[in-house]
Amino acid sequence: MVKKTGYCIALQSICDENLRHVADELLYRSSGSAQSAEIEDDLVATSRACNVAFYETGIESLCGERKLFFNAPREWLLNPDLLPPNPDRVVIEVLENVKVDSGLLISLKKIKELGYTIALDDFVLTPKTRPMLPFVDIIKLDVLESPPSQSEIDLYLLNGITLLAEKVETMELFERYKHLGCTLFQGYFFSRPEVKSALSVHRSSNLNARMNILKELYRDDVDLGKVEQQLLYEPQIVVRLLKMINSAHYKRVNTITSIQHAMAVVGLDKLRTLVTTLVIANDDPCKMLLLPKVLTRAAMCQKLAQYKFNTNPDEAFIMGLLSMADLMLNQDIDVLCEQLPISDTIKEALLSHSGKQGTLLLLAMKFEKAELLGASDSTIDALNKFYLESRSWATDALHGLDCFS
Repeated sequence: MVKKTGYCIALQSICDENLRHVADELLYRSSGSAQSAEIEDDLVATSRACNVAFYETGIESLCGERKLFFNAPREWLLNPDLLPPNPDRVVIEVLENVKVDSGLLISLKKIKELGYTIALDDFVLTPKTRPMLPFVDIIKLDVLESPPSQSEIDLYLLNGITLLAEKVETMELFERYKHLGCTLFQGYFFSRPEVKSALSVHRSSNLNARMNILKELYRDDVDLGKVEQQLLYEPQIVVRLLKMINSAHYKRVNTITSIQHAMAVVGLDKLRTLVTTLVIANDDPCKMLLLPKVLTRAAMCQKLAQYKFNTNPDEAFIMGLLSMADLMLNQDIDVLCEQLPISDTIKEALLSHSGKQGTLLLLAMKFEKAELLGASDSTIDALNKFYLESRSWATDALHGLDCFS
């Protein structure tokens, strides 16, 4: 039998009730066109995901200081020696199809004693599943297909269990389950345009000022003095920028006290990434949650430009960075293209996915959605590698951004 390759690894964000990015779930897709797990062999899937996340890439590179949720099949639960390292960073998910018996309960007790956090995925309370409750830290509730009753929620909370609402697709569901006692959330509600409008903080509402900063940053002959002056009108961005650069991640001996000093420390390329990231996020909690995806896509476009498309990698990065600017800046993409000093190549890629840049952008977007029907295993493997490398880079670039309000 030929071993099947071409599987994909991805991460899905988990946020708390204040929309802070606190964890990620490691997702496995058996192929580039699989929109759900479609796992024929739990052990093979788990081994692949575990190897990539914990041994090849590393949990810190993927998630920074956040926790990582990891789906463990029954065989791994019964043999905790197979579980990944970093018990203080890993949440072991027990899937809904795992048989509950005395052997499993004994193993859950041991896993908890080893320091792992235990979560039950798509949990449904029955006489058979109820004995797991004493060993559980988190219960994931499928609010779309199997919404829990109020009595079940009350029981879980009474037992000190944290509730995670998953498949939260609308702001209404987020607010409803937040009110019912859920403190963790998973879904795509924060990436909807209507949610952007509903949750916009508007701490820095001067869109023109922010657009002027972006314009200056991406000029060929960027005037750093002008950038510094423009940033003075955006104090929230300045505070976040300085805090990020002052974080332990940069291992600075001397404290950075000015924008000019920050520019000298990080250099123009890093400054562009940091400032653009903060400008488009604008302190909006939903936009903060989208930042890992935005930066991962930008870095992935850059790698694709170098790998296969023989086109300008710097332009590809900017294109990827701006490809979600309609959501991030609440501005139509065609309007942004007119306002920013970007090349016609980037404009055409963003507006119509035309040209080499547009083709590689479309490829990155299809990979994100697992819509690469017909793609070869070698292409999928390369994309998977680029995704993980890009995600690691994005995590590094955003270090320090999620540790202060």
